[in-house]
Amino acid sequence: QLKIVESGGGLVQSGGSLRLSCAAVRFTLDYYAIGWFRQARGNERGGVQCISSEGESTTYADSVKGRFTVSRDNSKNTVYLQMNSLEPGETAVYYCARYSEVECWGTPTTWGQGTQVTDTS
Repeated sequence: QLKIVESGGGLVQSGGSLRLSCAAVRFTLDYYAIGWFRQARGNERGGVQCISSEGESTTYADSVKGRFTVSRDNSKNTVYLQMNSLEPGETAVYYCARYSEVECWGTPTTWGQGTQVTDTS
């Protein structure tokens, strides 16, 4: 069964950094766009950033511009989300998801279980 597994979440103080990883299991990430999303308690899930199969990034949340960076290492079958200067309101479960296309279009078809990021400030 193909799946996506996120890791790298944890406790962090405001202003700190974390790097989240999104690993593919039983399929190759190379040919798919991968998106990062987050859901804070009581809120709807929203898009953060996405990266196409060719490495072009799209930012969905204006608030993360200049602080978050999505990247991919196809040799490791992994996509990353580097988060710097984290803010208190960014405590959430972070999810990655695979699109069915090479570009960040449409609705993702495969979701991970999420990884919790908690601001401790």
